[in-house]
Amino acid sequence: MKQLFSVMLFMGFVSVSMGQLKAKVKCPDFYVDVLDGTVNGIKPNYTQNEIKEKFPCFTSAEDESNEAKCGGGIFFKDKGIMFYTKRKYVEVGPKLIGKTSIPLLGTKRGTLFRTLGNPKIKDDLWDAFEMQYGTLVLHYDVAGAAGKVKYFQFSTLGSDGLNLCE
Repeated sequence: MKQLFSVMLFMGFVSVSMGQLKAKVKCPDFYVDVLDGTVNGIKPNYTQNEIKEKFPCFTSAEDESNEAKCGGGIFFKDKGIMFYTKRKYVEVGPKLIGKTSIPLLGTKRGTLFRTLGNPKIKDDLWDAFEMQYGTLVLHYDVAGAAGKVKYFQFSTLGSDGLNLCE
């Protein structure tokens, strides 16, 4: 009986000793450079592995495939940034945790002429600007001049080749 008790006690200690504390993966603070088209130096045309290496704290990832919604990507939903890797664009949402080189979110439509120039394509709820790296698309909360930027997307592709997820 003592031997059985000793074995059980030993097994209990072994199982407890195998438990490990793991530190939570920490990402660097996000910095979106709107004029350069990067997030901490990462461009929208980087591969999934390159993005995961730079930012290991992603909330979800979807492999690039024909069955994947929007072609796959790396998502930081808790930080307001999504990399759509197959479609080669980045979406920055209203819940962005980080900084931008130009304060776009919440900016009134039509007030960014000095910085971005005239939009190449205009719609009721969005404007697309031609940038040196590709395309910047600003999405507004309401149609017309009263609208404010609610989220934006940027891509290394030109407006002709851009295929955004609906």
